[in-house]
Amino acid sequence: MGSPSIQALLVTANVGSIFEDPSEMLKIWTEEFLSTVARLDPKFIALHCQEVGGKNYENSMKHVEHFVKLLMSSNELRLFDKIRVFLDEDYSSAENFTALGNLYFIHESIENVQIWDFNDTKFTPVHGEEIYSGNIEAVVFKEKAKFPQDFFPECKWSRKGFMRTRWSLNGSVLDLINIHLFHDASNFIAMESYPSVYCKNRRRALEHTLQRFHNDRYGKAPYFVFGDFNFRTDTESVIKKLTEGLTTTRLQNNKNNDHTKLQFANEESELVLTVGKKEFNHLDHQKVFLTPSPTWLKSFDKELEAFDKYLTEYSISFPPSYPFEEKISHARSYMQTRCPAWCDRVLLSHTAKQLVNEEERVEYGLMGLDTCMGDHKPVYLRLELKPNTGTLKCCEHARYECLPATCQCCQTFASVTIKVVDMSDYSRSSYTNVAIDSKLLHEPITREMLSHEPYTPESAESRSPAPDRTEPKNESVSAAQLKSRLEYILSLERKFPMTRSVSANVDVRASNENFFRSRAMSEVPKIKKMRLIATDSGGSIHRLQSHHSSSDEEWYEYEDESKSLALSATNSVKIKDTKVTKVQDKVDPCTRYIYIQNIDNPVKIFRETAV
Repeated sequence: MGSPSIQALLVTANVGSIFEDPSEMLKIWTEEFLSTVARLDPKFIALHCQEVGGKNYENSMKHVEHFVKLLMSSNELRLFDKIRVFLDEDYSSAENFTALGNLYFIHESIENVQIWDFNDTKFTPVHGEEIYSGNIEAVVFKEKAKFPQDFFPECKWSRKGFMRTRWSLNGSVLDLINIHLFHDASNFIAMESYPSVYCKNRRRALEHTLQRFHNDRYGKAPYFVFGDFNFRTDTESVIKKLTEGLTTTRLQNNKNNDHTKLQFANEESELVLTVGKKEFNHLDHQKVFLTPSPTWLKSFDKELEAFDKYLTEYSISFPPSYPFEEKISHARSYMQTRCPAWCDRVLLSHTAKQLVNEEERVEYGLMGLDTCMGDHKPVYLRLELKPNTGTLKCCEHARYECLPATCQCCQTFASVTIKVVDMSDYSRSSYTNVAIDSKLLHEPITREMLSHEPYTPESAESRSPAPDRTEPKNESVSAAQLKSRLEYILSLERKFPMTRSVSANVDVRASNENFFRSRAMSEVPKIKKMRLIATDSGGSIHRLQSHHSSSDEEWYEYEDESKSLALSATNSVKIKDTKVTKVQDKVDPCTRYIYIQNIDNPVKIFRETAV
């Protein structure tokens, strides 16, 4: 008898506002969540949270422990004996902090459960309860990355990013991705045109994420991506729809543009709609957007259309998930700040949809419509996952690969001391004639998909101070150039020692121990200052903004302010003379760096610093 299908519940919840009033809201929120669990009776629960700890995370992060403990100690989850929790709480690490939380609860009836080790690239059996909190950079069972700052130029500092885990459930392999994209900062900018500058930035970040998963070294798996996408409706068209036949008046505040408003009135001079930078107030606000179901508004929900070839979604029949009132007494009302929108979604790849047993009930809905859950109502997808599906053997030793070309682990590399892979020479023609016999392959992501429009004048005012990046020329790297560059990099490593949090900072707790440790934070020596690792090509800022990885690559160094550190020829590191071979058969279409691997000292540098 084969393995049974798994009743799964996938939930996304932006929990930021519940930490503003934790004494009341944490209990209300968890009770509503657990009542939904009891009603749907899942055996695998994936809860993806954004803004863990709230906006004032320095003061509120201490309440995260209580939040998780309320869930783990609940009667509804008493039979879930396998738990994994990943909480990115280290707000002292500005370059890594995302405030994302991935929580997974597995019922005792599911015995064949494994989680992917992104370091050793293999599955590990899941037993017991493990909580990873504080600084989790060294945790190998997740992949986490923060989006480059130039993705969201209007925001001076952002926590936006993603965190991925990979699971094998009764023989079916799938990725579960938590994501948080940027919001609309101004209604005026959002209503100028569609797609707005905010929509374009969200699209760029999501394209970057999908492209990364399509080309990474872990092999391809069906994936569910659920989080706060901050998708908004076509605000320009919504306002035109709501104001047909109305008279427009602009109230200008020359001292403070934030107080400027657009007012739309009818023939009786009755004010129907008011739009400000952070105001969106309709005369019949709740009736228009909530009761009974705003089917008219769904036609303006367009942001997902750009990803039709890569993502799909079950039909939405619930009201917009944002922005709800944060007052307990107004749980069913929208705030009059933004046009209501379906910000929170559960999306899946077309390959993941083949894992779903659609003969059984699939339920896609909003959680806690009559309960105050904060400004975002959680969104859930309840489904059944087929067993032993979603894997394709391309060779006996790579069970989980699903490639359109030769398996990566079968590539033949030159047997020399230094191996070079030039990532910029890739062409899709290298596999266009290869036969593909799997229905579970990803659609190829094209270069056109990565294009994005220029910044608007307003966004340009707050752009990153870094100079614009230019595409590297498609040049070969000579042995002498490579040897010289590698010697210089190793010299820097020797002269500028690194300090980083190690795995010892991550504490794994069992349920019978003291529940949480004192959270590990990145420690920066007071007598030292942090800076980007310098290169003589001036490409440090380029490298940081191009960094699309949660690997162990170092991007910062600490400089002793009391000393002037200079490179010395006597301390330079010499590399053994050897033949350098440029390898063409293992390449990445989107990454612009070169891997240089020395037997004793692996190094990865960007192509523009190597050439």
